[in-house]
Amino acid sequence: MSSRRSNRSTFSRLYDIGGADLALRYHELRERMRNGAADKQSERAATPTPRRMVFINGLRLRDEHVTALERAWNTVILDGRYWYDRATGAWGIEGGPCAGIIQAGLPLGGPLAANASGGGTGVFVNGRELHPIDVAGLSRFMPIWRGRYWMDAAGNFGWEGGPAVGNLAAALQAASGNSQSGGPWSVSTRAGMVGGDGQDFLFFNDGKNFWST
Repeated sequence: MSSRRSNRSTFSRLYDIGGADLALRYHELRERMRNGAADKQSERAATPTPRRMVFINGLRLRDEHVTALERAWNTVILDGRYWYDRATGAWGIEGGPCAGIIQAGLPLGGPLAANASGGGTGVFVNGRELHPIDVAGLSRFMPIWRGRYWMDAAGNFGWEGGPAVGNLAAALQAASGNSQSGGPWSVSTRAGMVGGDGQDFLFFNDGKNFWST
């Protein structure tokens, strides 16, 4: 007798104890638990595995975010690690100099790190220590002193915590108008050798790494 009872289903035992109402409640609970487990499994299966590996200021962008940016800018964003200055729109590859300017103020990635460009120059703009190529390029048309500066998207700049003392675009235009050479050049810095062709090409070589635009 006890052996037959031990082989009876839980449903049958609950029916004997509490009648059809208790047995049906147990059945409904089991079904809800099974459906819940199936739903969770379906959610895990439906969640796509990230395919893009685009990092900005240390944070990976979601695949759909990368796709939206590519459509908006009509360009292809290569997988990689980038830095982005929201205040100016300047961007580049981690450890490297400024590679271009895009729209400022975009909510991309995390905070801009001080060593985003590798550093070594003692010149900070919006918290980022500039790469030797950045400093060399700026030095061609305006004096650059070690220190900490701010800059906005219009090119206005000044010492951190102070008022604007100049405008980068105006300084560049003035230097271009007064330039008499425009030929190849090179400058030896503490970080390495920086040079260019007098037009758009710039290079940096410290004996271990080589950067060019």
